[in-house]
Amino acid sequence: MMEVSKLLSVPIYITEQYPQRLGPTVSELDVSSAEMVLPKTKFSMFLPEIQASLEAKRITSIVLLGIEAHVCVLQTALDLLENNYDVHLVSDGISSMNIPESHLALERLKQSGAFVTSSESMLFQLTGDSKHPNFKAISNLVKEYQTASRENKLLFKSHI
Repeated sequence: MMEVSKLLSVPIYITEQYPQRLGPTVSELDVSSAEMVLPKTKFSMFLPEIQASLEAKRITSIVLLGIEAHVCVLQTALDLLENNYDVHLVSDGISSMNIPESHLALERLKQSGAFVTSSESMLFQLTGDSKHPNFKAISNLVKEYQTASRENKLLFKSHI
């Protein structure tokens, strides 16, 4: 999703839960192109700085992924829904240390009006057409993910 956001010029907002104690975003994720990387102690990432940026850019639809599903993702999505944003939850991009928590959080958010989807579905929805100039690059990323998911059996555990 990070690579696709660069290809499609979709702004990324990253928050880190109390990074002084829990550490920063894992080094495997290149956050250098993020619109913002903010530390937080609040569980929701719907911080005043992010809200102001979303409003300034007139963003009304959010693609949300992250950890912990039942705490930070849940509270962020509920805050976004309460503030009239469309929330799209990427089920294979949301996790919890306790897998049943992810399932319960996604189910609650679905009942609250969020849309649950997969990364592949979201990527092609953002692309919209195979004639999109970045379709080939995005298609290659999907193939790369499919290969990785075959090797990582944890990705096959259903969240919903």
